[in-house]
Amino acid sequence: MPNAPVIRSDIPGSFAWGVFHERHPKLIQRVLDALPYGPAERAAVERLLVESTTGVLEPLRSDAPDAAQWLEWGEGLWGRPWGEAPFLWAESYFYRRLLDATGYFRPGAWQGIDPFAPFKNAELAGAAVDDELAALSKLDDLSEAGRAEVLLSSALWGNRADLSFQITAEAAVAAGTAASDLVADDSATLWDELERAKGGRICLIADNAGRELLPDLVLVDHLLAGGLAAQVVLYVKPQPYYVSDATTADVLASVERLCTAPSHAAEAVGGRLWKAMNSGALVVRTHPFFCAPLPFHAMPAGLRGELADAAMTILKGDLNYRRLVGDQLWPPTTPFTDAAKHFPSSVAALRTLKSDVIVGIDATTVARLDSARTPWRTNGRHAVVQVNLRS
Repeated sequence: MPNAPVIRSDIPGSFAWGVFHERHPKLIQRVLDALPYGPAERAAVERLLVESTTGVLEPLRSDAPDAAQWLEWGEGLWGRPWGEAPFLWAESYFYRRLLDATGYFRPGAWQGIDPFAPFKNAELAGAAVDDELAALSKLDDLSEAGRAEVLLSSALWGNRADLSFQITAEAAVAAGTAASDLVADDSATLWDELERAKGGRICLIADNAGRELLPDLVLVDHLLAGGLAAQVVLYVKPQPYYVSDATTADVLASVERLCTAPSHAAEAVGGRLWKAMNSGALVVRTHPFFCAPLPFHAMPAGLRGELADAAMTILKGDLNYRRLVGDQLWPPTTPFTDAAKHFPSSVAALRTLKSDVIVGIDATTVARLDSARTPWRTNGRHAVVQVNLRS
């Protein structure tokens, strides 16, 4: 696979530049408004914003628990402007530093407090979630194939409130409303492979908490209840990351939300997931590498070995996609199979497009999207279901 420019955030007007200079200032304000941090924490957060936009990369304090690891990861970058680091690296380090600024790792009152918890909790508790979960009762009206396709679509588009769990007797039509926005669709290959490898272990590397994690969990329940998987291993982040990325606490909150929903169907899903965790059919795991600033090419041997035994690994979301194919400006027609062949198991990517990286799109589709003159790579309107099977 030929090389491609690594994305950086030092080009004014680029998407990556906008993340640091437009998105992060708004995020910082939301964090400071959401929790009553004291003067020391507030000052540290504000210093981080200045450093990350106008300063140079400084290493973690020497007594940080992962200081040595980050020194290694940042070799050759320390002392350079943030924008000169790879975008994936710099963005990951920003979130690590934000935790440091809020006192997440230091002994004291704020140790272990998720700075993004208010956002996650508010979303999960929203009335809209009850409406979405109530729609699960319509699943029984669908054929097995129809149910599978709707649940996959819900997991794919979980961040789009107009589609998440909008399950009706005309589900095929409802799912079809997004057909023109699905710019690569290997879903048939995904289901065929799951059926072929029926009864194995499926790994799912989660993305966001809240309304996006709920349809992921319902899909997990479908895989277990239908026998497509004997076990599902759900991988989450070991610490708060990228605003809304799911941690173990978020998984537990989501299962509890299902168990206590006013919908009998949702309550049943939550109960089955709870029992699956009790029995080991559903296992929640994490690994420090899931918060590393590196692509999955650099996955450590132990984690690679865990995933290598899976019948299929399902990757959710934009960040996991960037880490899978490399956060680089590939020609969009680069085959997904080339970009993903390094992964240790068969892999399926369910991703709405929210950054510049994209591969596996045919030339006709690329021409159509480019001719519309919209930021189709980054506006979250388009999505892909892409699969690479291990031979």
